[in-house]
Amino acid sequence: MPNPKRRHSKARKNKRRTHDFITPRQLGECPNCHEPKPPHRACPHCGYYRGRAVVAVETE
Repeated sequence: MPNPKRRHSKARKNKRRTHDFITPRQLGECPNCHEPKPPHRACPHCGYYRGRAVVAVETE
């Protein structure tokens, strides 16, 4: 089985890994309650999606 003849430098290793990071989730604003929510999902705070109540949410 072939093995590397020379060691790869730290710069070469880091250049290869530049795209291996995890991006944070992008959140939009709910037009009903103005809380951050994921796009194309019902709002977890108020239960509205596209102007309609689709999820029953407990109020404290």
